[in-house]
Amino acid sequence: MLRPTRAPLAVLTACLALTALTALPASAAAAPAAPLAAPDIPLDRLTGQLADLAAIAEANGGNRAHGRPGYTASVDHLQEQLDAAGFETVRQEFTQSGVTGYNLIAEWPQAATDEILMTGAHLDSVVSGAGISDNGSGSAAVLEVALAVAESGLTPERRLRFGWWGAEELGMVGSRHYVDSLTDQELASFSAYLNADMVASPNAGYFVYDDDPAIEAVFADWFTAQGVTTEAAAEVRGRSDHVAFDGVGIPVGGVFTGAGRVMTAAQAAQWGGEEGLAFDPCYHQACDGLDNIDETALDRNADALAHAVWELGS
Repeated sequence: MLRPTRAPLAVLTACLALTALTALPASAAAAPAAPLAAPDIPLDRLTGQLADLAAIAEANGGNRAHGRPGYTASVDHLQEQLDAAGFETVRQEFTQSGVTGYNLIAEWPQAATDEILMTGAHLDSVVSGAGISDNGSGSAAVLEVALAVAESGLTPERRLRFGWWGAEELGMVGSRHYVDSLTDQELASFSAYLNADMVASPNAGYFVYDDDPAIEAVFADWFTAQGVTTEAAAEVRGRSDHVAFDGVGIPVGGVFTGAGRVMTAAQAAQWGGEEGLAFDPCYHQACDGLDNIDETALDRNADALAHAVWELGS
């Protein structure tokens, strides 16, 4: 309990504080608050998501491919988490090879404008395996960035929309269907699309999409600050879900750690990988399981993706 004799001191303190504030230069008093930095995405949560996807594949014939029970179970698993976090989710249907497929779309309901920043990854695997590197890694990274948005209570300038695409392995079918379904007004609202397809390859490289120089710089500058050299993601050009967005004039960007191409001596020297070995030796094979990821690359790329969402969404 405060004693009555303390009251004059409290009043004096308040007056002094007020005097100090009013004495500040007008420019300092009017300075806007610095934008919030993106949070660190916990590695254990990323690996936990991958373990869940591996378990789903194991319980459903060993894969999470289009039209298979493992894919539907993967969509269910992600949608449940996003709904609980407060996202507005939609499961969009399409048909491929006579079989119904699904895209999962989630939008954060807080935003200052109607402009859209979208981030996505394909959720399906090939039939031959669980697809933990390709593309459980990208799916987990996008999911944990979305959940970080919810946990931060972020109110960004742009509407943050997240997508998990079906049937990418059959020709980017889901993402093409989604873009085709957008109205002209919606297309005009997009500021950018960010793609995460394979972000934890076991012999990892650090590649950044170079389709849009401004978006490329957001990722490349972040990696440079971490002491990591990046290269242009030539291998993924024209081969992932950003293609449909790029085709309608939406600026695209993203991160990638390599697929079937072989790491060169120069790349091995700068990234500490193994020369002459594919970035992902289990690419599109049954061995693409939980042992087929580089946790350091997974952690770095998820953090880079979060940085880009916070930077480009503000």
